[in-house]
Amino acid sequence: MSGWSTFAVWWRGLTAAGIAGGANGVITGFAAVGIDPQHFNLQAGLHATLAIAAVSALMSAIIGVAAYLKQSPLPQEAVTRDS
Repeated sequence: MSGWSTFAVWWRGLTAAGIAGGANGVITGFAAVGIDPQHFNLQAGLHATLAIAAVSALMSAIIGVAAYLKQSPLPQEAVTRDS
């Protein structure tokens, strides 16, 4: 595998970790509607609901990326074989 394709695989994994974390954060943010419907709802509390979902998504994305970087801090070097 060439150096660029190794980097592409690593970058895709990093991006996927961020997206998965962010999606999880959005779900967590909207779970606040069930926990405290007086403050977080889709009518009068829409701004608060979207704000907590956005902050939760950002924090979860950061955690997902950090976990990925802990597992794969840098792209692996390309392995060359002698024929």
